[in-house]
Amino acid sequence: MSNTPKTVIVTGASQGIGAGIVRAFVARGDNVVATSRKVTQSTEVAASDRVALVDGDIGEPTTAAKVVETALSRFRSIEVLVNNAGIFFTKPFTDYTVEDFRSLVSTNLEGFLYVTQLAVKQMLAQQTGGSIVTISAALARNPIRGITAAVPMITKGGLETVTQHLALEYAKDGIRVNAVAPGVVDTPMHRGTPKEVMESLSPMGRASTVKEIADAVLFLTDAATVTGHILYVDGGAHFGRW
Repeated sequence: MSNTPKTVIVTGASQGIGAGIVRAFVARGDNVVATSRKVTQSTEVAASDRVALVDGDIGEPTTAAKVVETALSRFRSIEVLVNNAGIFFTKPFTDYTVEDFRSLVSTNLEGFLYVTQLAVKQMLAQQTGGSIVTISAALARNPIRGITAAVPMITKGGLETVTQHLALEYAKDGIRVNAVAPGVVDTPMHRGTPKEVMESLSPMGRASTVKEIADAVLFLTDAATVTGHILYVDGGAHFGRW
């Protein structure tokens, strides 16, 4: 790991995994632009000399532009992008509405597209490479019977596919593109989920912690020859039945 501070953009940063990722980068001395719809109201992330906060819907091109502009005006470069923003909810397949689908596409796919395009353009201009890490989901390739998440997984599966395509497209530019695919994680999203249900979703019998997901992101950020990789952090749920 270089001793030179990196500039890191983290989307969906106001709580849970996103806030944990912000804390992890700040703890090692990096500068972070943290964004979410209301990140300035977050109780988990605060503005500082190393943290800039940008409110806005990352599914809007104007928000993505503001985030990148803030990174360059405050910290002068962009070395790392962590696409964490995402929404997830379950319903029987036939119950998903047009509004549900549009909401999933806006946050999970458009929220990836606009900011990643701008970040890649800046990394190419800097000519020093870069790292993009996207938070996917172990469910995208490995469904669990009883978790009716087919429509959200359309978007998460798309993120894994674009991760691998971009990894090849920009390999010779030194821009590495990877993803972390969590299983069940102990976050506010699962506040109402019974502990025994959470434990049943992992062969190891426990949910992952936010820190464990953040550690995986840091690893991929620093792994100089790892690109196009989907790193599962799911207690082994992706490779078998239990």
